[in-house]
Amino acid sequence: MATVDECHDAVERLAERLSSVEEEARRQHAFDRTLSCHIPDLDITFTGALRDGHLQDISTDPAPKAQIRLTAKSDDLVAMTDGHLSFGQAWLGGKVRVEASVLDLIKLKSML
Repeated sequence: MATVDECHDAVERLAERLSSVEEEARRQHAFDRTLSCHIPDLDITFTGALRDGHLQDISTDPAPKAQIRLTAKSDDLVAMTDGHLSFGQAWLGGKVRVEASVLDLIKLKSML
């Protein structure tokens, strides 16, 4: 099981990945939404705000229900952000659960 610090670093890597999307693609797919990532094996939830394709204001402070909600075990989150597990494989394999509108899911997938 990964630690809280390793998961925080993983969320930061996700933010970096979203920020590194080419400007043209970001303009095409960017959207503003609240996002949460719940790690059930650590009983912690990271929250942030997607603004113009950038994940900002990452914290573990209580927040209202996010518009895009991810749930993944700590090891799976770290594997996804380290490049050992693709988001698509994790989602299709049930390793990450996503609660979002279909349009938000398509846009998020295109940016990852």
